[in-house]
Amino acid sequence: MAQSRFPAIALCLLLAMPAAWAAEDISKVNGSIEVAAGTVYGELDTVNGSISIGDGAQTGDASTVNGSIKVGANARVGSLDTVNGAIRVGRNVQASGGIETVNGSVFVDRGSTVAGDIETVNGAIGLVETQLRGDIETVNGDVTVGIGSMVSGSLSIKRSSGWFQSAPKRKPRVVIGPRAVVQGPLKFEREVRLYVHRSARTGPVTGADPVVFDTDTAPED
Repeated sequence: MAQSRFPAIALCLLLAMPAAWAAEDISKVNGSIEVAAGTVYGELDTVNGSISIGDGAQTGDASTVNGSIKVGANARVGSLDTVNGAIRVGRNVQASGGIETVNGSVFVDRGSTVAGDIETVNGAIGLVETQLRGDIETVNGDVTVGIGSMVSGSLSIKRSSGWFQSAPKRKPRVVIGPRAVVQGPLKFEREVRLYVHRSARTGPVTGADPVVFDTDTAPED
């Protein structure tokens, strides 16, 4: 009699295990991915399509090639990665990885935390009251570390290193806003326009001469 109880006990233990570890992945080649508010999924992956993650949803990494990525408020996500498309992150989002795009902008709204780096090649980067644990890096994009943001790493504007690259037509605009902090160095391998608010704090600056301002917004170029 005692032996017959073991299968039933084992079945009860399996049923009692949390379901979060087995969250379903979504993978496509052609087509967008939409995650409803408050739902839980694993990795999100498409080639030709955008990705939309609803308010309060939880997902793993989200990746596309040709498409934008949008994350709603209070969501919990992994890394966010696209080649041709913008990435927009809403308020109070927790991203456990980095954010990367080649041709597209990145914007992270108030109260959000990003555990990795933020990188673009041809696209602006904007943070508002955001905690970034990694670095910021771009080649041709403008960068705004907006009011109250904290960047634990460095901020770099790289020189383009590809073959047959023409001379840049414009200087990137870099703004370190009121009460913003960049703890690491600011390194510029090409000419930029750099504006640093009087209340902001940064690491050492190389490759640019900061213009200090004390208004709510940086001066126009």
